Amino acid sequence: MKTRFPALLRAGLLVGAVALIPATTAGLAAVDGRVAPSFGRLFTVYQLIKADYVDQTDDDKLVKGAIDGMLASLDPHSAYLEGASLERLDTMIDGSYAGLGLSVAMDDGAVKVVSPMRGSPAEKAGIKAGDFITHLDGKLIYGGELDDAVARMRGEAGTSIRLTVFRPGRDEPFDVTVTRSVISLEPVTWKLEGTVGVITVNEFSRDVGKNVFTAITAMKRQSAGRLSGLVLDLRQNPGGALDEAISLSDLFLSNGVIVSQRGRIANENETWRAETVFPGDAAKGLPLIVLIDAGSASASEIVAGALQDQHRAVVMGETSFGKGSVQSMIRLDKSHAVKLTTARYYTPSGRSVQEGGITPDIRVPQLSDPDARKRSLAQLRESDLRHHLVNEIGIDDKKLEADSKTDPRFTATPEELKAKGITDYQLWYALQTLRRAGGTTLATKG
Repeated sequence: MKTRFPALLRAGLLVGAVALIPATTAGLAAVDGRVAPSFGRLFTVYQLIKADYVDQTDDDKLVKGAIDGMLASLDPHSAYLEGASLERLDTMIDGSYAGLGLSVAMDDGAVKVVSPMRGSPAEKAGIKAGDFITHLDGKLIYGGELDDAVARMRGEAGTSIRLTVFRPGRDEPFDVTVTRSVISLEPVTWKLEGTVGVITVNEFSRDVGKNVFTAITAMKRQSAGRLSGLVLDLRQNPGGALDEAISLSDLFLSNGVIVSQRGRIANENETWRAETVFPGDAAKGLPLIVLIDAGSASASEIVAGALQDQHRAVVMGETSFGKGSVQSMIRLDKSHAVKLTTARYYTPSGRSVQEGGITPDIRVPQLSDPDARKRSLAQLRESDLRHHLVNEIGIDDKKLEADSKTDPRFTATPEELKAKGITDYQLWYALQTLRRAGGTTLATKG
């Protein structure tokens, strides 16, 4: 049975859908004779460096550089893992680490924030998705290695680090001091808002489906059986285990396809259907809204796409990240591994979210965030990453531009909303929509 773990770089975490595949170094050592001419050129360059480079070179460094170069030429999610990068995968499996709680990626040599974890030191300090981190403790990190920047942001709980941040929409960079803490990964939290239940899934680690089932049961009991609707909040959730995305989708579906994956190797193609984990709809048909935004990626998009295509939920918020690929982690030995993109996944209707993401049924901007619109202009998505996989049927550029335009229906300012006690406009709008529905089924796309 394949085990899947997260797969995008995080400041202490990895996110995405990953299959763990064993491999032997002996099997990998064999070189196909048909590619000998190409490998001959590679070996010639190696010999030139060893013979004529100005400084003496280390073989391990040259081999790592060659492997890194090969994988980087494929797509942004294929990578060679060793040392710190492999340790971060193990950290994700363990479920906690000491650091800032940031999901980051490289963007043309700059460290860009994909999303801060909810409740993390970074979020509390005011770090936002779309921010660029240019200096750490006054030292420039532009043009360096992402692993090095991530390693410096992590550290002993209780220690502090000064981040210099450039935020699109502001004229000058500014400094933020963040105190590291132990980041205990709490994948699921919930609360009752009157008779509406709000379930927040922060990432897809172990037992997410079971935890959400437990949350629904607890809210039904706490509301004395008067639960009238649910909000499933997947905003700023960068993904996680594929199995858990399937489990969570299955929780709300009684039948039908959840997701399928297709790759170059036919016997790796697979389709997952409802009722493989949970029988029936655990919410018993309660109206359901799924909240997404540009930080919702991979496993989050699988869930949103499944519930949208099966007309089980109304998807609300902003267009998601657009990561529609699956990575397999192939262990070379105890200290080295390769993370390789091996398949694309598809929603029940057969659409790929690669590049384009999930388009919400109802687009709702985050009006309570004063910097949200300015940051959205520079928001990192899959389509912005170098060497990203191209959607097989193309994408609608107009849809991708929609989130950066002002919707005339939403004109309230952050100050006006704050005066009314509204600190999260998207969640407030979802709650109001469910309350107006009064427990009746919400209309979804046909």
